[in-house]
Amino acid sequence: MAIHWTQTIDKVDWDEMSELYRIAPLGIKSGDWLKTAYSNSMFKSLAFDDERIIAAGRAVADGVDCSYLCDIVVHPSYQGSGLGKELIQRLVDLSRGHRKIILYAVPGREPFYAKFGFRRMNTAMAIFADPQKAAADGYTQ
Repeated sequence: MAIHWTQTIDKVDWDEMSELYRIAPLGIKSGDWLKTAYSNSMFKSLAFDDERIIAAGRAVADGVDCSYLCDIVVHPSYQGSGLGKELIQRLVDLSRGHRKIILYAVPGREPFYAKFGFRRMNTAMAIFADPQKAAADGYTQ
């Protein structure tokens, strides 16, 4: 296993990335959607095993106040190997200097992220494109 990390996305196979999100499982996100999201994010971190993408995440940030970690994904074959922990730490390190680092997580994964210092917010709110699905999936009340 020859894992290497990068912050560049110029050689990403976006269809492969889309498949990674599907099998993780983090939903259906098209390659074009992911390319736009990653291109518009200040920070990104991706892990490859040889040429195969096995982990990725990004942070939307403004450079001073807020960095928002999102779309954190690890290939199912590598989950539990420490790769997710390294991915989060890399994104947190890239985000240092912001007044706050915010994370959007799958419900039930909060204990994992708490190890990095993330704490539940009392005032976080969101408008979802599909409010019923967000409620059914446990993201909203």
